[in-house]
Amino acid sequence: MKLETLLANIVHYCDIPDDKGATHIPIYNTATFDLKRQEGNDKIYDYSRSDNPTRNAVENIFNKAEGGAGCTCTNTGVSALALLFDTTLRSGDSVLVEQDCYGGTYRLLNVLKEKNNITTRYTDFLNPDAVEQIISRGNFKLILCESPTNPGMKILDLRAIAALAKKYSILFAVDNSLATFASQHPLALGADFSVFSTTKFVSGHGSVTAGAIVSKDPSLAIKVRYLSNAEGRAQSPFDAFLVSLGLPTLPYRMRIQEQSALEIAAFLKSHPDVVQVKFPGLPDHPQYELARRQMQIIPAVFTLNMVSEAKAAQLIRNADLFGEKASFGTSDSRMEIPSKMSHASFSEAALAKIGLTKSTVRISVGLEYTQDLIDDIIHALK
Repeated sequence: MKLETLLANIVHYCDIPDDKGATHIPIYNTATFDLKRQEGNDKIYDYSRSDNPTRNAVENIFNKAEGGAGCTCTNTGVSALALLFDTTLRSGDSVLVEQDCYGGTYRLLNVLKEKNNITTRYTDFLNPDAVEQIISRGNFKLILCESPTNPGMKILDLRAIAALAKKYSILFAVDNSLATFASQHPLALGADFSVFSTTKFVSGHGSVTAGAIVSKDPSLAIKVRYLSNAEGRAQSPFDAFLVSLGLPTLPYRMRIQEQSALEIAAFLKSHPDVVQVKFPGLPDHPQYELARRQMQIIPAVFTLNMVSEAKAAQLIRNADLFGEKASFGTSDSRMEIPSKMSHASFSEAALAKIGLTKSTVRISVGLEYTQDLIDDIIHALK
C-alpha cells in the first residue's frame, strides 16, 4: 500500500476499534478507564500513561509507515531521543555520533555525560572507512546520526553505516526528523531505530511538540515501551490527536515545499550577498546522487553562508514572511541563525567543526507562494 493511501485513511488503518464510526481518530482525553466496561474487548485500557487509544492509533500508523515492530510516541522529540539513550546505554557506555547533529542531541548527551558517565565520540560520517577505524578501536553500544544533517545538510550513506553497525554488533539509530517516513525509511536501510520529532514536518502546523521512536526488533520495541511507561514520557491524547491532523497531507505538503525550496535555493545561489547554499536538492550538492537514491522527497530546509554576520542579521531582521523562529517543517516559512538558536549549546570548537559561523542562516520553506518568498528575500537584502 502506498503511504498516501495509509495516511489519507488513518482511521481505517490505525487498528483501534470504534463502534461510533468516527471518520477521524477520536480523542480519548481521559486519565483512566473503567475495566468492567471493557469486558470482552481484545485490548484493555486502564491508565493513559501506559496506553491510550488515541496515542496507540497514531503509534500504529507510524509503525506501519516505518515498517517497524513497534512504535512509542513521546511528549517531545528530545524525549524520544532520551528514551533511545535510556533503552540502549548504561553508565560507562559509549555512543558514536555524527558531529553535525541537532543542538538538543548535543545538549542531552552532555547531560548524560555528567549524570550517567556516558561517553560520546563525535566524528564525520561521510567516510565509512574512517568511521570503521574509530569503531574498531572503541567499544560503542550505539551509533546515532541524522541524514540530512542539521544544519550542515550532509547526506549520509545509511546503508553503509548500518552495515558497519551490524559487523561490530552495535545498535544503529537514525534521527529521521528532517526527512520523515514520507521520504526516507531508516529501518529498511538497516537501522535498528528510527527516531523523529513529530513537532516538525509530520504534524506540519506548529501547534504541538511531540516525538516518536520506532524499533525494528520486537524485543527492543517492548523495552522502549516499558521504559516510556516507567519514566512517564508518554504523549498526551490531545497532542497525539493534533499530530494526527497533519498526517493525511504530509507527503503532499513536503512535495510542494520541496519544489518551492528548490526555486528559492537556486535564486539565492546567484545572489551577491550569499557565499554558499547548502541544499541536497541542488545538483551541485556533493551528495546529490545519494540524496536522490535514499530519499523520495528532499526536505525543504537548507542553509546559507552569507558574506558577513551583518548581512545574515539584515536578512533575518528585514524579512517579513520569514519569522525568526526555531524548528522547521511547518506551513509557515522561517529563518534562524543556528549558532544563536538551535545550536546555541554547541561549543565554539564544535561549531567550527561542522562549518557553522555567525553568518550561517538556516531557512525552512513553508507553503506560501514561492515568488512572494523570493520577493521578500530581495526586499530584505536591499
